Amino acid sequence: MPLGAEARKGKDDAQERAFLVGIDVRTRGRSAKGTVTAQAQAARDAASAPAGAAEAGSKTSQSSGQGSGKSSTNKPRIPEFDAEESLAELRTLAESAGAKVVGEILQRRDRPDPATLIGGGKLEEIAGAAASVNADLLLFDHDLTASQQRNIEKIVHRRVIDRTQLILDIFARHARTREGQLQVELAQLQYLLPRLAGRGVEMSQLGGGIGTRGPGETQLETDRRKIARRVRHVEQQLENVRRTRAQQRQRRESAPVATVALVGYTNAGKSTLFNALTRAAVLASPRMFATLDPTIRGVVLPSKRKILMSDTVGFIRSLPHTLVEAFRATLEEVQRASLILHVSDASSRLSAEQDAQVEIVLKELEAEQKPRLRVMNKVDLLDVEVAESLVKGVPPDAKTVYVSAAEGTGLDRLLERIDAMIEEDPVSRARLSVPQKEGKTLAMLEAKARIYSRKYKDGAVQLEVEAPESVVRRVREWVMK
Repeated sequence: MPLGAEARKGKDDAQERAFLVGIDVRTRGRSAKGTVTAQAQAARDAASAPAGAAEAGSKTSQSSGQGSGKSSTNKPRIPEFDAEESLAELRTLAESAGAKVVGEILQRRDRPDPATLIGGGKLEEIAGAAASVNADLLLFDHDLTASQQRNIEKIVHRRVIDRTQLILDIFARHARTREGQLQVELAQLQYLLPRLAGRGVEMSQLGGGIGTRGPGETQLETDRRKIARRVRHVEQQLENVRRTRAQQRQRRESAPVATVALVGYTNAGKSTLFNALTRAAVLASPRMFATLDPTIRGVVLPSKRKILMSDTVGFIRSLPHTLVEAFRATLEEVQRASLILHVSDASSRLSAEQDAQVEIVLKELEAEQKPRLRVMNKVDLLDVEVAESLVKGVPPDAKTVYVSAAEGTGLDRLLERIDAMIEEDPVSRARLSVPQKEGKTLAMLEAKARIYSRKYKDGAVQLEVEAPESVVRRVREWVMK
């Protein structure tokens, strides 16, 4: 055995072995390329609407949610996740959770089976396939009801985890701060509460004989009571976090400093971009949901104005509602931001569909009307000539900027666009005559203003500057009429 192979084998043995199960439900009036839900279609309609037509997009979303799920003919078709790509995403999620994928199967059905989702016959086949590769658990690329999960476990004799439970587990693995851990725990408890029923004999009625008489409360009711108490406790702690964050935000907002929030699909490169712009050292990883805990850093724009940039948790298709609710304290940074940078993976065929999923979460956060700048990241993965034309060919007032955060391409143009879209502490030109003895004032102007001309006359320095309003106020006495 080669050197190090034994150690690697031990590591593999320690990993849980996962068998993936995907399902593609063919509904009437659609191809076999994935399921179109009304919510996803509404988001795609909104994403394909022209820039600046937010109101119209909102109306379109409402009407398409009531319709047949078909997009308007006058809008470009947005590629959707097909079943294979959805299963590939589940594979990435499983690896992010620390599992080793040992097999997978995809079933296409006309409708889900209410008892087992995929039918008893297919389950028997999956049970055999999972046993042949010695799988520890089955991961379903679909949400399961409590009864479906129990029925499947009875047939396959292995642990069964659905997509939501897997995402919650990844969040639990990556949460580092106390706040992040509380948010994940709350989401897990809310997921567990309706799934307690029928978990086995331990949920049976308490005895009624000598020494066992009492209120006759079932173990199920006892567990529900305990979980409900814990939920209230966690919610109270998160409310304290929310109040503290609100106080910190009020202190920040008392100064004319704008906040810019990074949002986007998980693994779009938000943390890499955040590090490139702020020179921070936030963990940037190809694994999904590497960033859970929000980080805020200062960035100096070309106008010398300072902004605060916030890195946030990545979104994903069918992001569990409990997670959105639990992370609301963190995602308030998005709600209160002056500008949202929507980061997309330019190299992905599904970037438009991923953007549509981000639209769903932004709408749930009531932040879809916020000023927004689209940042198409990872252009270094495109053809060199195409990438160069995209980076250089964007007009100065465009709502989309093409960059490579990994290589630093297009970041200057991005900062210029952010500068042009930020309204706080507006920039204006002024002519000043500052006495030479005012060294601190001259140094402040050097640091916080753009200086276009400088002349020395009669013991004073005459300057033509472009500076934020907060800086001009400090030198008002030396403004030349």
